[in-house]
Amino acid sequence: MVLSFPNQYQNYCIFSKNVYDRVNDGEKQLPIIESELKQPKDEAQVIENLYILNLMIDNGADKNKIAKMYPTLSEYNNTTSPNIQSFLAGIYRKTKIPDGFGPLVKMLIQDSINPPENISFDPTEEIGGAILDYLA
Repeated sequence: MVLSFPNQYQNYCIFSKNVYDRVNDGEKQLPIIESELKQPKDEAQVIENLYILNLMIDNGADKNKIAKMYPTLSEYNNTTSPNIQSFLAGIYRKTKIPDGFGPLVKMLIQDSINPPENISFDPTEEIGGAILDYLA
């Protein structure tokens, strides 16, 4: 559960302990995450699940299993939510899903033309970093 979104005082989300318990459950959470991403209740649930995937990758989860979730993840490629963009870019950066490169470039261009308003962080930093990792 997202306890706090980025605001004027912090440029990051704060999550409940439940999120970290799910990360510790490991790859058995993947079908649950995929199901929740296919039919989320709200943006907070999407952000939570993307954050869990990011942490799972950091903890050594099989990147190929997460890459197989691309059809579900790609449903968010056209989002204008800076939070979703940042977490999605992190997943693409870490897994190097080949089909993720184009959407990252598109996000970067869209955010450059129409920068997100009223946010306390710049999602293009994560998006641009992901693009650079693809090119490295």
